[in-house]
This record gives sequence, C-alpha cells and structure tokens, in this order.
Amino acid sequence: MLIVKLLNCSRSVSRIGKLPIQIPSGVTVEINGQEVFVKGSRGQLKQIIPEEIKIEVSDNQVVFTVFNQTKNSSACWGLSRALVNNMIKGVTEGFEKKLEIEGVGYKAVLGGADLVLSLGFSHPIIIKAPQGIVFKVEKNVIIISGIDKKLVGQISADIRAEKKPEPYKGKGIHYLGEVIRRKAGKKATATAS
Repeated sequence: MLIVKLLNCSRSVSRIGKLPIQIPSGVTVEINGQEVFVKGSRGQLKQIIPEEIKIEVSDNQVVFTVFNQTKNSSACWGLSRALVNNMIKGVTEGFEKKLEIEGVGYKAVLGGADLVLSLGFSHPIIIKAPQGIVFKVEKNVIIISGIDKKLVGQISADIRAEKKPEPYKGKGIHYLGEVIRRKAGKKATATAS
C-alpha cells in the first residue's frame, strides 16, 4: 500500500513544471485560454498548452499548475513549461544548428533564401527556407537559425536525411561534432586476418 502511494505522489509532481519562468525585459507573454503568445525582439510565437495545465502570468513570471489531475498531467506539466521556456528563449536569443558536409564534390550554396545542395546525384537538391528560418553557408558548414526550436531541429534533420553519413569514409551530411561510428572496409579486414 505504501508503494502505491509513493508512485501516485511521483506522478503528480514535476520537477521541471513547478519552476516559474522569469520573463526578460522586452518580452511580452499573453494567455488566451490554452493559447500562449510570446512576443520579443526577434518575432512572435504561439503555442497551445494541454487542457490539464493552468498557466498564469504574475510578478513578471510565468507559473504553471496542474488544473485537472490525469494520468499524463505530470508529463504535460513539464512539457508545457519547457515549450514556453523555449519560446521565450527563441524570441530573445534564437536557436541555431550546424551541419557539416564531408565528401569530394559535395557542397552547399545559397540560392536566394533557399539552400542548394550538390551531393553526388545527377541533380541539385533545393531546400526551401520556411518562414522564420535563415540559412548560412561557411565553407563546408551549413548554419540553420530561427526562433522556433522545433522548426530549426526539423529542417536540420531533413537536410541531414538527404545524404546521411556512410560508415566507411564518413561521407555525407552530419551535425557539427557528431561522432560517426566507422566500419572497417574489406581491405582493412583482409590485412588484419
């Protein structure tokens, strides 16, 4: 019986969700029912919060509480807090991902706002920049930046998926600093045995 009570207590408390978010100067947070609007110097973002969570702005802080106790309310509590925190960080600082291109003849150039990739195929691959996303190319590094963390991550994953790094020589597109697990080629295995 004691174990069941402890499990129920752990469900109802979220270590991340109970922390308030300090609103920096120059950022406005508006709440309309379950919709949260965050406006800052870099732009505006909107997010819909799950119905179990109550969100309030008081004393220049955003506070989250569980409104309706359900099975997933603790997870939704922490998620809601993290989403709004990312929105505030996005409109003040922004987010950035870097991808590196490896391989002879592989390159990326900007075609206006879009990204044009030459990856050894018979045709170039054009990645259109969605609204709020900016591409930059420095030598063999592609920089994706924007205010929406989810969108920046998704576009980065889509670009990486165009030519995933192969395990023998590591040719392809990978995140900057990503470690590629290498396999030994046929020659290396033949000389070892």
